[in-house]
Amino acid sequence: MTGSRLLKTLLRQNAVYYILAFIFTIFRTLTQFATPAILAELIDHHLGDAPSRFPPLLNRAFDAVFGAGFLGQNLWMFGVMIVLISVISGVAFYFRGTLTTKGSQNAARYLRNRMYDHIQHLPFDYHVKVETGDLLQRCTSDIDTIRRFLSDQVVSLMYSILMVVIALALMLPINAGITLMSLSITPAIFLFSMYFFRLVSQSFRRSDEAEAVMSTVLQENLTGVRVVRAFGQAQSEIEKFEAASAEHRKRGFKVARVEAVYWGLSGSLGNLQIVISLLVTILAALRGTITIGDMVLMTSYTSLLMWPIRQLGRVLTDSGKTRVALNRLVEVLNAQTEPAEPDALKPPLNGDIVFDGVTFAYDKSRPVLQDVSFSVQPGQTVAILGPTGSGKSSLVHLLQRLYTPQEGQIRIGGVPLEQIDRTYLRQRVGLVLQDSFLYSKTIRENIAITAPDMEQPRIDRAAQTANALDFIQKSEKGYDTIVGERGVTLSGGQKQRVAIARTLLKDNDILIFDDSLSAVDTKTDAQIRDALLSGEHQVTTFIISHRISTLSRADLIVVLEDGRITDMGRHEELIARPGLYKRIYDIQSGDGLAPSSQEEVMA
Repeated sequence: MTGSRLLKTLLRQNAVYYILAFIFTIFRTLTQFATPAILAELIDHHLGDAPSRFPPLLNRAFDAVFGAGFLGQNLWMFGVMIVLISVISGVAFYFRGTLTTKGSQNAARYLRNRMYDHIQHLPFDYHVKVETGDLLQRCTSDIDTIRRFLSDQVVSLMYSILMVVIALALMLPINAGITLMSLSITPAIFLFSMYFFRLVSQSFRRSDEAEAVMSTVLQENLTGVRVVRAFGQAQSEIEKFEAASAEHRKRGFKVARVEAVYWGLSGSLGNLQIVISLLVTILAALRGTITIGDMVLMTSYTSLLMWPIRQLGRVLTDSGKTRVALNRLVEVLNAQTEPAEPDALKPPLNGDIVFDGVTFAYDKSRPVLQDVSFSVQPGQTVAILGPTGSGKSSLVHLLQRLYTPQEGQIRIGGVPLEQIDRTYLRQRVGLVLQDSFLYSKTIRENIAITAPDMEQPRIDRAAQTANALDFIQKSEKGYDTIVGERGVTLSGGQKQRVAIARTLLKDNDILIFDDSLSAVDTKTDAQIRDALLSGEHQVTTFIISHRISTLSRADLIVVLEDGRITDMGRHEELIARPGLYKRIYDIQSGDGLAPSSQEEVMA
């Protein structure tokens, strides 16, 4: 998809509004040319002795309604006609503006919905790499730039073209030579507009990118406000934002300066064109080449043309901004979404899980997991231990098909993972992350976010299993307590327990705790594990943890180092032989290295 194709789609979807707006634009344009024609009729025919300029049919209609010679005897009627034309022009202008506003708002709504829907279906890897502030900029400011163009400039372009065509059609029959002289500077204004169109396009792109950087800084600061306060980095963040804001100001000022130069110079050229037209027509009238009425028409029409011709330059400059905005949206819309899977399977997920020679890398030159193979029986608990960067989280993320391994295969109940419907899989595989994200809603809404209509007893059971019910009931408003943005009013352990309850509320065949029990104490950890084991149905559980007391109760412990399995077995087996697990066990039990050495072992 290209920016121009997207624009055509928006115009086609709202064609009715723009066609009707074009009709009202024609009415408005004709009324603007009618007023000078009425004045010319008054001056040349009724105050002079020139033939009437009005069409014979119009004159006969006046005579039939008011009687012969009525206009000549009641010159005040010309004032009435001008007032009526002004009213018609105002009504046409109102409907034109209303219709284009509806069309542009519809287009903006379509873009917002399409962008949001597309972003929701982009792969997890895309979201890891993209900046949130930049996406927000594209979904708000860029869409609003397109909306303003569709609201103002599309019809302005129609208006400008109509004005030029009608003016030439009316001026050339009067005097072709004077017409050409009166419009001699018009081509220069047009070429001048084209030159500034390129300048504005370049300047606006830089300004838009600078605004995106500023939005990213703001978003990161507000999201991480507790970290900023905890490390006393408020001044540093202020300086960072001021630098981004200053860059945006500089880029924005450059756009404004280019536009100011354009409007200033084009205005001067337009005024010069009007002066030339006035001098040429006055000389022609003095020589008798044209009448006084012709002079009024020529100068009036030339003056009328200056604004739409200058506005054509505005259309070009705004189209440059719109082109930039459209291209920025298209960059996102062209990003490959997760492919549709019409033939994907939805098998039971309570069977055995097999990792068979799995190799995975974010960057093909550096594998994160290498030839990983192990099997898990239904209902077993698997614990994963390993230093930072050993591939623990990557391993469990593969189970939700957030990523796809480059080599090897993962099977659930004998069905290859890539053949299982992605949405169905994620609905049945619960994932609780270490950094639990909570919405700025009530505790109940956060727990029941995947099942808003769930009955209260079921919510209570999930909270009880997650060992969260006690602190929820003691909260100021119980389940209706607002947790603040990202759960800021809760402790780390409380956030994790709410996140666990949220995951447990939906039916899971597989549960993954990605170091998500780290913020709760050992007793709470044990209580949650016991509650899970006594659940209603068998659930296969994966637990990533550095806490031996958590790992020791697992049916299978997998030790990862540098993306490879270096050891595997039960707790009793692993502490009986040398290895990473034994070293961590010794540290935490106080039988080996000093406690301060644990970080060195896990690094």
